[in-house]
Amino acid sequence: MRVAFLMAPAGVEQAELTEPWQAVGDAGGDRVLVSTAPGEVQAFDGLDKADTFPVDTTVSESGADDYDALVLPGGVANPDALRMDPKAVSFVKDFFDAGKPVAAICHAPWTLIEADVVQGRTMTSWPSLRTDLGNAGATWVDDQVMVDTSAPSTLITSRKPADLDAFCATLLKELGI
Repeated sequence: MRVAFLMAPAGVEQAELTEPWQAVGDAGGDRVLVSTAPGEVQAFDGLDKADTFPVDTTVSESGADDYDALVLPGGVANPDALRMDPKAVSFVKDFFDAGKPVAAICHAPWTLIEADVVQGRTMTSWPSLRTDLGNAGATWVDDQVMVDTSAPSTLITSRKPADLDAFCATLLKELGI
């Protein structure tokens, strides 16, 4: 199972990257850090700079056909930057068009809204996205993790870093690894 983790060059919430990354790796999955620019990704712990992580490839150099699933870590700045990048938005939409599983946590559904893939979906997120998701046609629920299996692809969403254990367990179950 080859899983893309998409993020902007800065602003990802570190735990929302590292914990799913570790879970997928421990389960035998092949993880690829994809970004909008080469180099490194600067992670944050809240508003404080945390570690940096090397980018494996960019959205310009790869596509949904190269992967079995997509994980979108949150943080506030990360999905805000991704939703403003047409190549990143197209990269995300291509996973839905291909019927591949997508997992998003915290503020990451902003990118899904921009990709126009939330209409009719039941999802969770950081609470401040509730109105945004509703306006985009999704039904928002306040659960640790939500799995929507509507066509064309499975969508796994979660609210916040405190929900990472449930998010990671559900992600592995849905990916079958």
